[in-house]
Amino acid sequence: MSDQAPEILLAHHLKALKLPTCLREHHKLARQCAAEGVDHIRFLARLVEMEMIDRERRMVERRIKAARFPAVKSLDSFDFAAIPRLNKMQVLEMARCEWIERRENAIALGPSGTGKTHVALGLGLAACQKGLSVGFTTAAALVSEMMEARDERRLLRFQKQMAGYKLLIIDELGFVPLSKTGAELLFELISQRYERGSTFITSNLPFDEWTETFGSERLTGALGRRAAGTRL
Repeated sequence: MSDQAPEILLAHHLKALKLPTCLREHHKLARQCAAEGVDHIRFLARLVEMEMIDRERRMVERRIKAARFPAVKSLDSFDFAAIPRLNKMQVLEMARCEWIERRENAIALGPSGTGKTHVALGLGLAACQKGLSVGFTTAAALVSEMMEARDERRLLRFQKQMAGYKLLIIDELGFVPLSKTGAELLFELISQRYERGSTFITSNLPFDEWTETFGSERLTGALGRRAAGTRL
């Protein structure tokens, strides 16, 4: 067997096992461990740890991409001092994502410019980092997609996709009024997610003005009961 054969075989096995970090780093780490007098068990432990860390990073990146955030923002960059009415401790507690594990909902209400979307993005990012699937959309875009899916006879598939997220963030509810059909489709989706996953809604309107968006007191009341949860 040539000197190169074991290296070629190792590279083949690492590729087959889908261990790209081990493949990329094993030479460098082996030389480092040899220089430090580290035994083979500790060398393997370090190498596997590097693979695990890199794999988790890639998984978080995939979840962030799948969420379709308009921008990636963390709560670390949020200026809580600029919006004193917002309960910082409550938001940071929500970033632990236990409310998502309990399949609870949350609503952030307030005028434009009060940080609702930033908070929603920060909580969405935290959920991605915790290994949870997240979807982000505006209310107008979501309704538009559902109506298009209905016209193309793929509404059930689209609803199943939306209902499957551990956390669905619906931003800017009330920014534009909804048609009767659009309001009913949105209510149907939120009902499908009820007690199956968490829904976080942001709105520039106080809840008692949601009827202007949905065009129905009955629908607004029913939605309020479905979406009830933590209020920011």
